[in-house]
Amino acid sequence: MLGFFAGTGIAQESEAGGQSLGQAAEDPTASLMSLQIADWFNASFDHLPGDESANTVVLRPVIPFRTGEMSHIFRATIPFLTDHPLLDSGLSDVTLFDLVVFNEDWGRWGLGPVALLPTGGDDRGVDEWALGPAIGFTARQDKLIWGLFNQNLFNIGGENVNASLIQPIVNYGLGNGWSIGSSEMSFAWDWEADRWSSLPLGVKISKLQKFGEFPVQFSLQYEHDLADATVGPEDTIRFTLKMLFPK
Repeated sequence: MLGFFAGTGIAQESEAGGQSLGQAAEDPTASLMSLQIADWFNASFDHLPGDESANTVVLRPVIPFRTGEMSHIFRATIPFLTDHPLLDSGLSDVTLFDLVVFNEDWGRWGLGPVALLPTGGDDRGVDEWALGPAIGFTARQDKLIWGLFNQNLFNIGGENVNASLIQPIVNYGLGNGWSIGSSEMSFAWDWEADRWSSLPLGVKISKLQKFGEFPVQFSLQYEHDLADATVGPEDTIRFTLKMLFPK
């Protein structure tokens, strides 16, 4: 399979702003419509007896749109638990954000609201509404993009969700559609417990491939979480298929 991909590399198409399609696929501030389907496998857990594991299928549509002169990026993260040692299977809590994006000479930055919807109830989620600000940026230097994305969620009428998420973004294009960088790791600070609830370190390798005229990005990720104060995933493997719909 890797030999097939290496032999039929995708041309690096340009997006508005001089960004290649492969780079835009890794950039959360890029105005690129996409649909991501991912499988998140938690191979091990902290503070659980035995060899417990979990699996989640995640859908993530991204839809760029405009209101007047402002460019927006709407993103939904929709997780379905298929196996978990503590929670029931089914739809978990959905996260939405609407980022207003501003183009700069060095890259982009954006800000907007992020919301947590308690679609999982108390069987598959926190059973609380949460809302807060999101802000982030990405800078480009030839084949390298780097940046930071911050989301803050504060409960509405509850007491369990008060958290800040910080996602570092690093990705380097290797050529022929391949790239390597940081995983979708997010450092989570729990304001209620006054500690880091998640400190993952991870790597991702991606391949952008065309099927006819239809571009698809495949990626494989591995993460190890250094925060072990509470029950939570220790080692996570993600496989992602992202369908891209450039203008």
